[in-house]
Amino acid sequence: MSSTPAAADLVVLNGRVYTVDSARSWANAFAVRGGRIIAVGDEAAVRPLVGEGTRVLDLEGRMAMPGIVDVHTHMMMGGQAALFELRISNMERRDSILQKVRAAAEKTAEGKWVIGAQWGSDLIATINTEESLRLLDEASLGRPVLLRDDTYHNRWVNTAAMRLAGVTAANADPEQGSFGRDPKTGALTGLMIESASGMIERAIVSSGHYTDEMDRAAMAHSIATLNEHGVTAFLDAAAMQPVMAALKGLDDRGELTAWASAAMPVTEPSFMFGIAGEELFALRETFRSAHVRPDFTKVFLDGVPGARTAAFHEPYTPDPVFGCCFRGTTLASVPELVRWVGRCEKLGLSVKIHCAGDAAVTQALDAIDVVRSFNGPTKLTHHIAHASYIAPGDIKRFAELGVAADLSPFIWYPTAFLEGHKQTMGVERATRFWPNRDLLAAGTLMAGGSDWPVIPNPDPWNGMEGLVTRQNPSGDFAGESLWPEQALDIATVLEIFTINSARVMGLDGTIGSLEIGKSADFIVLERNVLEVLSDEIADTKVLSTWFEGRQVYERG
Repeated sequence: MSSTPAAADLVVLNGRVYTVDSARSWANAFAVRGGRIIAVGDEAAVRPLVGEGTRVLDLEGRMAMPGIVDVHTHMMMGGQAALFELRISNMERRDSILQKVRAAAEKTAEGKWVIGAQWGSDLIATINTEESLRLLDEASLGRPVLLRDDTYHNRWVNTAAMRLAGVTAANADPEQGSFGRDPKTGALTGLMIESASGMIERAIVSSGHYTDEMDRAAMAHSIATLNEHGVTAFLDAAAMQPVMAALKGLDDRGELTAWASAAMPVTEPSFMFGIAGEELFALRETFRSAHVRPDFTKVFLDGVPGARTAAFHEPYTPDPVFGCCFRGTTLASVPELVRWVGRCEKLGLSVKIHCAGDAAVTQALDAIDVVRSFNGPTKLTHHIAHASYIAPGDIKRFAELGVAADLSPFIWYPTAFLEGHKQTMGVERATRFWPNRDLLAAGTLMAGGSDWPVIPNPDPWNGMEGLVTRQNPSGDFAGESLWPEQALDIATVLEIFTINSARVMGLDGTIGSLEIGKSADFIVLERNVLEVLSDEIADTKVLSTWFEGRQVYERG
């Protein structure tokens, strides 16, 4: 005796459904019950699941695919930047930035901060002068000013900001950072490199500039922004206590419309404040919820190439401050990193390691190799974040050690960011940037992240086009390509941003593809991205985003 199957909550019909399963299968329809997919196939197999209370979604022939998974984002900072801060393009030059600062200062109450981002790191030499500080002081109208660069590692501040932070010409450079000084006069310029930036950021926090209301608004805005671009899962790459508290609060109220993982810093970063390391790890279960997974840690192993704080095997170009043979330094030794990775494995935590220079990548791989020799195989997946400059001999080691390449940010094409690298590394070395095809050929697990707000817009389609074309989708630097031999095909790129990123987050049994038993996280697109011209991928628009079978975004 046969029985009628229970009706679905949602049935999706008449579509071109790219499942991103192991066979890269296509379907026409699928059904959802209780937030999970219960059937995938043709309409004949799925339509019987339509019942009296079933919602039917007719795709009208449009493409649907799994939701995007962003493995590298900074949610609180992204929301704060969008809602409360002055926005600056890294293509703008000094005079334009000063004009914007003046306009913002005119609208800012006396004594309150003007905060903005993201001046191009290729402006470091221009900013690092007494004249530039004088001009910034004039534009600020007495308000303290902090402007973050396009890496978010460095700052440009005015005299009022330095005064509030206790920075004077008599100060020695802080450990793992430096104060900018005019090469001709030795006077402070307001340029803050790496940990020096933290002194100013700490002064802002101490002033009471940020409030709990701002934190909640910033996080809610960030979630909505990611949903708008089709993102249904993310990993916050430097999650301090307020970040995790905000995420859990959203989830407890039923307002978290994405799967959230959190990477807790092993030491306090220069740009964020609060407890870190063991003290923070001990609290992680208090932040765990149905959709929040605090199962990762974060190590900042070096800085950024544009400020000569990334660690390289070969020296930077000659510089009046660093000389002719400076290679940068790492922020931890191999033994220290071995201890951290080993400790995190004992706690069941995967490690995300920031490595901007090739020597930092080598050191991270060396440390993980040592841990493997002691601990043996692990089910945890450690990530090297950015994986942008890699010594050729290290390419194959990613797959050999089971280490994922976290490909972020979205700068796989010519940018002002890259122009800063050319100044400090020379053109030939700087443009050997992001060896993505070599990593793929070596069998590396590659995942996609935005590094928002380091990248001002977390739109994944911009990043996807860059991976395919190695050209700037915005039209900036027209005609230029960045190491085009490293381009990837769009089908591989879609896997990087869905099932591969889900594997890196340890959630591939739940998300990343449209298969029976998985969460019904999917997006509907206005075009088939597998069929459009490669230079049109960035124009893709998400028509609707669905999380656990409920619509969380609809394009107006």
